Amino acid sequence: MPKKIAVITGATRGLGWGCAEALADKGYLVVLLGRDAAKLEVRMAELKKKDRPAKAITLDLANPASINKASAELLSEYKDGIDVLINNAGIMNDADGGYVREKVAETLQTNTLGPLQLSSALAPLVAMRKGNIVNVSSGLGELHDMGPGYPGYRISKTALNGVTCWLSAEWKGKGIRVNSVCPGWVKTDMGGSGADRSIPQGVSSILWAAFLEEGGPTAGFFRDGKPLAW
Repeated sequence: MPKKIAVITGATRGLGWGCAEALADKGYLVVLLGRDAAKLEVRMAELKKKDRPAKAITLDLANPASINKASAELLSEYKDGIDVLINNAGIMNDADGGYVREKVAETLQTNTLGPLQLSSALAPLVAMRKGNIVNVSSGLGELHDMGPGYPGYRISKTALNGVTCWLSAEWKGKGIRVNSVCPGWVKTDMGGSGADRSIPQGVSSILWAAFLEEGGPTAGFFRDGKPLAW
């Protein structure tokens, strides 16, 4: 049986790095994707010190050309498929104000269009192993309880949930499960120190969806394995 492979965006810190460590400890080869090549090298070295196999690829989700380049490298390197794609990377750049078109557009590219482009490119690899695509979403994007503020972040996560449903419908016949996960309010650089959940708690919520087997749910929105309202 070939080694299991997990590809993780935003993998140098917070939930992305937490997922990378946890999956590496479970024997996965983890492919770390992130914007900062130096930070990627540091993280890869940390895993290799523990005899955990890892690979690093520079990826900027704000740049479609960067996504194409990273996708091409992954398609070339892992011709036998991958087991998990975790679309974790995201930005929140409009926390202090209302609608600013440029900020909303930037957030949509990174949080929604980037994951859509990357997932579409890598879905054939996930299909080979009948694996999982996990989109890290947020309760701030729930339509049933939409609040004020953070327009770019909220709308981008609502749209990411739409991406989840579309990808699931597009690839369900190939055996891929695609789900959104809200890890909760987590103590990360984005979440801040006042958050009520630890990184391991958030990671556990994400990995529940990453470990789903054939016949498991798809096109869902979950926290800690329990369904959330859209």
